[in-house]
Amino acid sequence: MSMDHLLGLLRVHIHKGVNLAIRDLRSSDPYVIIRMGKQKLKTKVVKRNLTPVWDEDLTLSVVDPLPVKLEVYDRDLFSADDKMGDAEFDFTPFLEAVKMHLKNDLPNNTIITTVKPTRTNCLAEESNITWTDGNFVQNMVLRLRNVECGELEIKLSWISVPGSRRM
Repeated sequence: MSMDHLLGLLRVHIHKGVNLAIRDLRSSDPYVIIRMGKQKLKTKVVKRNLTPVWDEDLTLSVVDPLPVKLEVYDRDLFSADDKMGDAEFDFTPFLEAVKMHLKNDLPNNTIITTVKPTRTNCLAEESNITWTDGNFVQNMVLRLRNVECGELEIKLSWISVPGSRRM
């Protein structure tokens, strides 16, 4: 990937899972895979936990703002890992905020815009895009699909790359 096509880096902080589905006898050993285009990244496995805290940063290179897909799996030693739901988010509103406000003279914790839950996105509640501690940040609670229960709490932040193309 050449630098002239790179817009920047999207850091996806996978904070925690809430009320995840049981896939073993009484619990699950969950981990998260995130995908954007051909990129695929994975968190560590948290053993026997339906409210796992991963607290992990996964960083995607952004050329085109493609949707980001998250999949939660239950790690099994002796058989294929079980699916525990998936979610998807579009970070175009986040990218628009980054483009609009490249001057960094905003007061800390300024809300740039709010993304509302709709039938077509996986947001469980309103999601604010803010200017926090010198960076654009978006906290999201994503409702998992194709599963009986579960949510993921994540946070997006943007990393500008020297020499990357202007947005």
